[in-house]
Amino acid sequence: MCGIVGYIGKRESRGIVLDGLSSLEYRGYDSAGIALIEGGDGTLIKQVGQVKGLIKKVNKTKPKGNLAIGHTRWATHGAPSILNAHPHTNKDETIYVVHNGIIENYTEIKTKLISKGYVFISDTDTEVIPHLIDYYWKNLGDFDKAFYKALKDLTGAYAIAAISTHAKNTIYAARLSSPLVIGVGTDEYILASDPTAIMPHTKKVIFLEDYDVAKISKNNCYIHNLKKTKEGIQEPELLDYDNNVVLLGDYPNFMLKEINEAPATIKTATTGRVLSSQNLIKLGGLENVEQQLKYIDRIVIVACGTSYYAGLVGEYLIEEIAGIPVEVQLASEFKYRDEPFSRSTAIIAISQSGETADTIAALKKVESYGVLRLGVVNAVGSTIARMTDAGVYCHAGPEQAVASTKAFIAQVTVLNLIALLLSNGRTKQFKPLLMELEALPEKAKTVLESAEAIKKVALKYKDYKDFLFIGRHIAYPVALEGALKLKEISYIHAEGYAAGEMKHGPLAMIDDKFPTFAIATSNHLLEKTYSNIEEIKARKGPVLAIANNSNKDINKLVDDVLYIPETLEQTKPILEAIVMQLFAYYIAEAKGYNVDRPRNLAKSVTVE
Repeated sequence: MCGIVGYIGKRESRGIVLDGLSSLEYRGYDSAGIALIEGGDGTLIKQVGQVKGLIKKVNKTKPKGNLAIGHTRWATHGAPSILNAHPHTNKDETIYVVHNGIIENYTEIKTKLISKGYVFISDTDTEVIPHLIDYYWKNLGDFDKAFYKALKDLTGAYAIAAISTHAKNTIYAARLSSPLVIGVGTDEYILASDPTAIMPHTKKVIFLEDYDVAKISKNNCYIHNLKKTKEGIQEPELLDYDNNVVLLGDYPNFMLKEINEAPATIKTATTGRVLSSQNLIKLGGLENVEQQLKYIDRIVIVACGTSYYAGLVGEYLIEEIAGIPVEVQLASEFKYRDEPFSRSTAIIAISQSGETADTIAALKKVESYGVLRLGVVNAVGSTIARMTDAGVYCHAGPEQAVASTKAFIAQVTVLNLIALLLSNGRTKQFKPLLMELEALPEKAKTVLESAEAIKKVALKYKDYKDFLFIGRHIAYPVALEGALKLKEISYIHAEGYAAGEMKHGPLAMIDDKFPTFAIATSNHLLEKTYSNIEEIKARKGPVLAIANNSNKDINKLVDDVLYIPETLEQTKPILEAIVMQLFAYYIAEAKGYNVDRPRNLAKSVTVE
């Protein structure tokens, strides 16, 4: 969601911070701002809209300084406006603060400060922070103590960066349930909420943990934890991240680029892990919990959005391949439930960013339960990757478009691997699935080669206002994901349904203006899916279907067919998803929408 970038060092800070903010645009935002300090003076510039508007505004005045913080805001408290944009400041404009997250007790703090004469000009929760620091500064006369004291008054989730003319050569930073990472350079530090903003400058990073408070000068970074005894200079780690991967290349946008990266995504997720010649599955990230996995008799998957639908696919995979009961729960609901757990339960948290606030909260809920916590994440070094006991990285590379595509492909691929590992080779599907996973990248390429056929069909359906997606068995969660993709980027109302539920309500919606996208690939339930299609056709509903290449009979039943190669039941969701991603993409493109930045959405949902 919101993005933070800060710089202190020997270079001019303006360009570094603005470039960093531009690199975080993919996270979603509605306004941006920057604060700089040079000598005893501070400069604050804010702008509603895109970062390029802020850059234009900054370039008119060209403020100088080796110390700056910047922010891209995604509105929570208050509409997008100059006053609500970050950084926020105190009345004297001596303290500047940027903040990601939510201050839950801001109303209480605001009321207290107003009673002491403080005046607020924005609708945000963030504005209480600079005023609160100012209050303690005036009472204590020490900026370090004022910052610490203010933090202890805050309740909620936050990543905070602050600079002040009272502490001219320092960035203050704090983290609680919202990511912050510090890039370590030579006589310089770059602070950001996402490594993307840091990687052009350094791969040496320090990840802040919950309750960490950092005092950063150009020569050192001192970290103190409010809850632990840990404090002092922390050694950086090297982040394995190829910044060139985020370049657009010849593609018109990131979404199309990332859809077309599906074959490479599958290959990267399986290379070195799937060894069919040795009849072996090897997941290094789970080796240290190998003994514990032998005693797991229940798995709970927690996730949000697209990752949740990948988890639903994983439920079928793990239960049918490994024979272990699985529940899939929305992380936002799981953290408020009161349910029994035993030590033989494992939690699998799935998140593309590894920073999803609700999923992090779900993991925190079970910290004291003694259960095994596993992660399936894409972002190396992310919060979920560091707070779980073990896990499997997706290795899909950075995903810039807000609507997740290759991350879903990677997650389902990895869940296949986990299911195979948990089966201990006992399933008859073991060797065939190993071989199919190795062959799958080429089949994904075949699907991508049919893009023009998918585009032609998409253009035919682009003007409909409603859409139904149906599937059975493992195709049901794929239908849910297909509906999500269409509504996310084309703004067409779409619902995903289990095909067997048509008689239980959805048929009431069907007419000649309500098309259905049916997943009708070959399996033991295909005849039943045909029956559901017949029900829809009898009500004059247009039907588009996905089918296997060998199925020519389906042409007699539906209006349009999109084909995928023959593959195993467990890997069908991957190929089906690519078709649905392209279908949604071409409709949104035809409507002239920004497919990378759909309205009202953010890439990384770091607040509840």
